[in-house]
Formats: sequence, C-alpha cells, structure tokens
Amino acid sequence: MNLHLLIPALLWPDLSQRDIYHDLSLPTLEIILAKSERIKDQPREIDAWLCHTFGITKQQDWPVAPIMLQIDSPDKIKNSKDYWIRADPVHLRIEQNHIMLADSQIFQITQEEANQFAEVLNDNFNKDNLTFLPLCPDRWYVHTTDIPAIHTHSLSQMTCRNINNSLPFGQDSMRWHRTFNEIQMLLHEHPLNQARTVRGELAINSIWFWGGGTMPKKVTSNYNQIWSHDAFPRALAQASHTQHAELPPNASTWQQLATPGNHLVVLNSLLEKANYRNAYSWRENLKELERNWFTPLHQALQKGTIDQLTITSMNENSTLNFTVTRASLWKFWRPIKSLMTYNIT
Repeated sequence: MNLHLLIPALLWPDLSQRDIYHDLSLPTLEIILAKSERIKDQPREIDAWLCHTFGITKQQDWPVAPIMLQIDSPDKIKNSKDYWIRADPVHLRIEQNHIMLADSQIFQITQEEANQFAEVLNDNFNKDNLTFLPLCPDRWYVHTTDIPAIHTHSLSQMTCRNINNSLPFGQDSMRWHRTFNEIQMLLHEHPLNQARTVRGELAINSIWFWGGGTMPKKVTSNYNQIWSHDAFPRALAQASHTQHAELPPNASTWQQLATPGNHLVVLNSLLEKANYRNAYSWRENLKELERNWFTPLHQALQKGTIDQLTITSMNENSTLNFTVTRASLWKFWRPIKSLMTYNIT
C-alpha cells in the first residue's frame, strides 16, 4: 500500500522567522524526512497542485469553479462550454496603503445572508450578463455568457495578503475592476453589513473572483482513494471516478479503513495558521500531526504495512516532495536534521 500525504505549509512560509522552530520537537517527522529522497519543485498553491496532479490543463485559470459545481449543483453544468467563476465573499480591510483580504476561515456567514447579498448583486449586474449563485454560504459562483479575457489569483494565494496588485488582469481586466469596485460600494451600504458591524462581526464587503473556466473534458487519478475534509479534493474524486472518504482522526484509524492501493490523504490544517501567521497554533498543530500521523505511519513503514510514503508540502517559496520506503529507513548515513533545515536549503 502506498500513501501520499499532501500537507500545505508543513514549512513556515516566512523564511526570516527561523525562531519559530525553536524547541519544536518533531523526532519522527525529522527521521522520515532525513531518510527520504527529496525533490524540489516550483511553488504551487494547493488548488493548482491538485489540478496538476489530476491531469487538468490550466485554462486562463485553473478551472476550480466548474469542477466544484459538480458537487455543489451538478444540474448547473448543462453545457461543457459554460463558463463559471468562483466569486467568494470576503472581508477587505485598509491597513496603511494596503488592502488586506480575509476569507471565511475567520468569519461566519449564513446561507440566508448569502442569499440576500446575492440578490442585491444580481439586481445590479444582470444587465451585464453576470449571475451570482451563493450555492453554499461561503462558496459562491458567477455564470457569464461570454468567456472573459482575464486571469485571476486564487483565494488561497490572497488570504491575509495585500490585494492591490492582484486584481484580475488581462484584456478585460478594466471591466472586472469596475465590477469589483461596484460590488464593494453595494455591499458596504447593505443593511446586513451594518447589522454585522453592530454585532462585532466582520462585514462581507467584497467578492473575490477566481478559478474560472469550463468543465475539463478529462480528469484523471493515480489514486484508488482520496481522504480529506475539503470540498475540492472530493470534487476531483467525483470527476475522476475515484473513491473519496472523510479524513480519519489519525493514521491508526486510517490504516484500519484503508484497502490495498494508492491513497492520497490531504492534511491541510496547517494552511490557515500559516496564511494568518498564527505561529503558536501552527506549532501546536504540527505537534498533533506528529502524534496522530507521523509516528504511527513511521511504525507502519517499519512493519511493512505501508510500502511507500510520500509527503508533499508547498508554500509560497517552493514545493517539496519527500519519498521514503521501508528500505530507506536503514540509510544510517543520512543525518537527522531539524525541520528548519528544509526551509532554507
């Protein structure tokens, strides 16, 4: 049985904060990484990595929106040529000369609120052939009758980032910038946001456009089963006719449930902490992964229950792939290094 762990932000993204690794005890993970064959690749955010891994060709964007529609509302994909864009609710805050973006990881929004926000947007933008569909409270879509000549940055890329230079770009960018500005004005004045502010909640004062495209003709998988809490891996599993299951609480439970074959396990709990630079939570989460996943998987390798373990991690600096087998564990000449070492080499 082969296991591939996808762990975004396994390494802290800010290379200047080397003290974050101080007194961070991860002995099993460090053994696994030291005995692995390591391959360094270009930086990729998680959705781009998943699309690439599942054989999806990049269009103007990675076509996350139409793929996700397969699980959120499959009846909407009536024509493979339909163009869909993710249009997710966000909170923007001005800090000095920056405009910082926060996503739904740090605010709550109900389906009723989403519907009311979308109603206002549709009243205003139907004349432009844009239809907003809040199919989930924090996962919205836009259908457009023409294919816009724009490229976008994914929401994951922009979380807790300055968006000043990251709005849609391309031949039709000015139109989408105007749309972006109009949306901010409409939402700023919305009574729901005034009520949210009174309650001490973040206002939903903008929309982030990303992940546009048409449904790919083919989605392929090298895995027999995919395990995750997230919607996008589940959508890819469905599109590639691969089994999907919810992520178990630990590797020991996973071993009891898994059948022979190739498995992809998505462990992305570190990503939110890294995006929002929550150092303490990131460190504590890593310790949990050490106990719940790395230690039992190392034992499984030693026993031969798992033939091969691959760990892929990415952040804004690089993508690293570590592959270890049972035989690799005997390579005593490979010294054990701290996790920090892999962040700077």
